[in-house]
Amino acid sequence: MGSSPEEARGQSVSFDGIVTAVLDDRGTVRHWSRAAADLLAYTAEEVCGSPVTDLLADPADGRCEDRHRPAGIPSAGRALLRHRSGRPVEVAFRAVPTEDASHNVVLAVPARSVTAGGQDTALVRALFAQNQIEVGVHGLDLRTLRTNLTRKTPGSPALLGGRLREMLSPQDAEDAESALHRVLATGVPLIGWVQRGRAPQVADRQWSLSAFRLEDPPGRPTGVATLLTPLTAKERDRHHLYLLHQASVRVGRSLDVLRTCEDLAEFLVPALGDVTWVELADAVFDGDEPPKLTGAGLWYLRRAALVTAAGSVPDALLQPGMTVPPMPDPAPPILHRLRRGETVLASVPEAREQLGPELASLFVPDRGHSVLYSPLFARGLVLGVVVVWRTEQPEPFVDEDRALLAEIASRAALSVDNARRYTREHRAAVALQQRLLPRTTRDTAAVEAAGSYVPAGGGAGIGGDWFDVIPLSSLRVALVVGDVVGHGLHAAATMGRLRTAVQTLADLELAPDELLTHVDDLVQKLADEADPAQRDVVGATCLYAVYDPVTRRCAVASAGHPPPVLVRPDATAEVIDVAPGPPLGVGGMPFEVTSLCLEPGSVLALYTDGLVASGEQDGPAEAPRLAGRLAALCDRSGSASLEAIGQALLSEATDVPSRDDVALLLARTKELADGSTNAWEFPADPAVVPRARKAVTAQLAAWNLEQLTFTTELIVSELVTNAIRYAGGPITLRLIRDNVLICEVSDPSNTQPRLRRARWADEGGRGLYLVAQLTTRWGSRYSHNGKTIWTEQPLVPSV
Repeated sequence: MGSSPEEARGQSVSFDGIVTAVLDDRGTVRHWSRAAADLLAYTAEEVCGSPVTDLLADPADGRCEDRHRPAGIPSAGRALLRHRSGRPVEVAFRAVPTEDASHNVVLAVPARSVTAGGQDTALVRALFAQNQIEVGVHGLDLRTLRTNLTRKTPGSPALLGGRLREMLSPQDAEDAESALHRVLATGVPLIGWVQRGRAPQVADRQWSLSAFRLEDPPGRPTGVATLLTPLTAKERDRHHLYLLHQASVRVGRSLDVLRTCEDLAEFLVPALGDVTWVELADAVFDGDEPPKLTGAGLWYLRRAALVTAAGSVPDALLQPGMTVPPMPDPAPPILHRLRRGETVLASVPEAREQLGPELASLFVPDRGHSVLYSPLFARGLVLGVVVVWRTEQPEPFVDEDRALLAEIASRAALSVDNARRYTREHRAAVALQQRLLPRTTRDTAAVEAAGSYVPAGGGAGIGGDWFDVIPLSSLRVALVVGDVVGHGLHAAATMGRLRTAVQTLADLELAPDELLTHVDDLVQKLADEADPAQRDVVGATCLYAVYDPVTRRCAVASAGHPPPVLVRPDATAEVIDVAPGPPLGVGGMPFEVTSLCLEPGSVLALYTDGLVASGEQDGPAEAPRLAGRLAALCDRSGSASLEAIGQALLSEATDVPSRDDVALLLARTKELADGSTNAWEFPADPAVVPRARKAVTAQLAAWNLEQLTFTTELIVSELVTNAIRYAGGPITLRLIRDNVLICEVSDPSNTQPRLRRARWADEGGRGLYLVAQLTTRWGSRYSHNGKTIWTEQPLVPSV
């Protein structure tokens, strides 16, 4: 529908249709189409019956192709008409007379439409006529419908109806057709895609491919147009910079030596060649520096990665993991150049001649026709070599490719060296961690224990988590789990110092709260010694528990550590409510001891927060879930292996590499057999010493340990006599039989007994010396009611 005159006034003309009008032989308008009304904003009522010259903006304008017509109406030309708003409108027209020549039918279109159409036609004609750009129009099946390639290669086979593989090599055509199918499917143009191929009889070997989808008026795809232009030197340089950028992005993302080599090989195929392998010196795989290059051998190389464009690895080639055979003696010239850090471009005959017939089959792939060798050279060391072959790509390597590979290999060598140095440091840290941690399993008279440690990141990083099982006097045992802040060598070293401190303080038989207080002081000293910028990251958490199999009591103290989990023999579990103390290093806050009685066969689980903080919830919320899982893994019979239980827990918690390392200690409690202990209490009277000896003799006889009677009587006499003389009463004597015989004498004094060497004239001072000679171990520990002096003897006396 046309616009009304009022609506058309002042509006711009945006009309692309065909205007029709009928004029009589005098030039009077007899018919005025709706399209004409839309173009000039005059209705048919306003125009019909008026001379057509009234519509001309310049009646004197006589541009036309033929003026020899009746009434001065040209057969074709251009005219400048007047819009209702007064603005001129230029049209191109053609007048066709009727059969009786009484009227003329005038057809007109805006002149700009004619100009645009002509320009489009001229552009298409020029594109197909030039010889610098390969232009193609392809159907939905990508068969060529029109191309200008035949204009450049007279006498060559016709390309119409063919595919891109007539213009490009087969492999390049397959990649290009995949890209064109995406253009057809999505409508997104392809701009400047670098194509490593060449058209027949054309010397350029690198092309830039651009393509866009062709559509019919309703917007349905009808085909695709392609423009294939040879890369200029500047464009090739830009493409090389792009490849260097991609290499820096894709190579070096991992700190694993093998993964870095695989990334390098996967990038070079097909970016540069069809077959690529990377070989490294044996020492590099272990994180060590490669040896200096001497002699004819090739550095004792081992193949690290091998990638082919076909995807499959030929059996004839040296496979990844295999050791490279020694090179011929004297060393080939290519080898000397590689040792100097040069990237070498060689032909197949040259490579075969220098390798020799026996090695050529291992190092020359089928259909290989051009090869590049480049050393992985970093910090003055040749870490290995990267080799790139062309087998499917027809064009040989040139100096530009050699320079490009040299740059890529130089950057890749730094990534390989970084991975090598990380491997060395990680191996040293893991070795340090393993040396600092105790044996994974321990079996004492008090508990059966199994510990596990899992580094962070699935083994990629170590930290300061540790566990320990420390035997104490009188068959008691200390269970320890701790977590040092941070990761790496510093955390592992700090962990070693804290573990040593805990072991030393445990030998002093301190109560759990007192021990943590001393360790807290030590951590504060470590923070004071650290660099001021690192003081805030020096800290740790620790859980310390002491279990006595005689009384079945367990005393637990925590320094900011997650609470332990207890699984009873009936497979019920609970999280022990331990009073949480501050983390080690805070200072100024007391620690509290929680005491509980454990049934024989109970499983006590001590762990670090990495086990329960790996999910979205925090540690306290995850601890009940851990208790439920432990209850499911521990059966009622108590036959489940602690190692198997620990592995099951860790595998579930660390199925995704955790950001924190994990330490887990499981301990199954034991109790002594009935009748394995006996105790007596005596007043502080010297007359009780014979009674004490007599009681001990009778008990040893009941245990069939008469062979220990003499030494045990001497030990009891000395210890009871010293208690009566220096401490007062009451005095408690206790014997414990297990794999050793333990004798304890307790008194109310806190005086520390000391072993000293008596002089020849001294009347006393030889008692403790005698006790030390008759026992394998002896010591003293303190309690709230005094102290206890204990000794241990083997059940079979030494000869």
